[in-house]
Amino acid sequence: MKAVKGKIFFGGVHVRDEKSPTCDKPTEVLPEPSEVYISTRQSAGRPALPCVEVGQKVKEGQTIARADGPVSSNVFASVAGVVKSIAPLPSPNGGEETFIAISSDGSGDKQYLEPLTDPSAEEILARIYDAGIVGMGGAGFPAAIKDAPKCKVDTLILNGAECEPYLTCDHRLMAEHTDEIVRGARYIAKALGGVEIAIGIERNKPDCIAAFEPYDDVKVVSLARRYPMGSEKHLIYSCTGRKVRPGKLPADAGAIVHNVATAYAVCQAVELGKPLYEREITVSGKAVKQPKNLWVKVGASVKDIIEYCGGELSSPVKAVRGGPMTGVALADYDNYIVKTSDGIILMTAEEADCMAPTPCLNCGKCADVCPMHLMPMQTAFYSAAGDFDAAAKLGNTMCCIECGACEYVCPAKRPLIQAIRKTKAAISAKNTQGGNK
Repeated sequence: MKAVKGKIFFGGVHVRDEKSPTCDKPTEVLPEPSEVYISTRQSAGRPALPCVEVGQKVKEGQTIARADGPVSSNVFASVAGVVKSIAPLPSPNGGEETFIAISSDGSGDKQYLEPLTDPSAEEILARIYDAGIVGMGGAGFPAAIKDAPKCKVDTLILNGAECEPYLTCDHRLMAEHTDEIVRGARYIAKALGGVEIAIGIERNKPDCIAAFEPYDDVKVVSLARRYPMGSEKHLIYSCTGRKVRPGKLPADAGAIVHNVATAYAVCQAVELGKPLYEREITVSGKAVKQPKNLWVKVGASVKDIIEYCGGELSSPVKAVRGGPMTGVALADYDNYIVKTSDGIILMTAEEADCMAPTPCLNCGKCADVCPMHLMPMQTAFYSAAGDFDAAAKLGNTMCCIECGACEYVCPAKRPLIQAIRKTKAAISAKNTQGGNK
């Protein structure tokens, strides 16, 4: 189906895409690590509950932690071997998470689910849940919950925008596994009741646009290169012209959005019975010797990945897990890949702006580029004063998608996203405490 042009949304920024080091590099497979550290927090909800013991032998693909509630997800061994430990470790987001460490025995023994042939909608939904599939664009919301909306939908949109700078893992996945992505999308569409399929791809990936055009049942939408095009609310508008109202979900606008990597994972889970325990990531930045696109195991260490890419070319001033706009800065390389990890970026001083913040200039640029029509400066001002209620009210903070466009354009280099996250945390904690009284 010939590609059509998508609509342009309000706000957003044009960021340096920095994709040239890896966009044309075929995916390599990271050699199996000697040990992996797998977090039990692999979704947007509660951590999963360990169901293995220290000293127990496990197979690749075996369940090692079971979902604790509907917004949690099953967690699987990414290597065959012996459970070395089950213990809390520091996480990049602060605090601690429980990690299950497995020492590989090199056997490669696997334990998959039964492959499905011509599955029903109910069987597909059950398989998505059992395989622990979550949104792989970063949010980590369990796909089985998203694919069982409470209202009727008519469109499934695949997110192939990949608007984050540096990242090209979705680009390579679309170029190298086009048919598997389409088959996965068809399974999801069937689970949703037979909806139409669309895929949105930014125009800086013409090879991917061309790859999906031959599929008659897939509407290809050519998107302008604009950040944050990958935000699901803005992707829905660009692909369909529909707006998701504040406080509403994409399903309320008749659409469900999944990352292309999620669709690929669904195809593998249905046809091979393979749970989600590995994924593709991009390793890039001017401080790494050999930028690559890599297929890696969940639980692989950042240290091993950097070493496989030749190590550091120069000492980075910032290391990020994820993309530079929405990722998490790392204190060290003793961190591990999770289901939602899509990149590791090592940035030099030339790439990472390390200027100290100065007082707000009241220029309003943050509001000009906010795709959610918010007032980030209000959140930052009242958050700094400790008045989180005023910050949330005047900045409408709870509607923020944390894309980082405001902070990107701020000439005073104010830590706007930090203020937004701090406000959200304070309001959420207050609401939780109020609900417990």
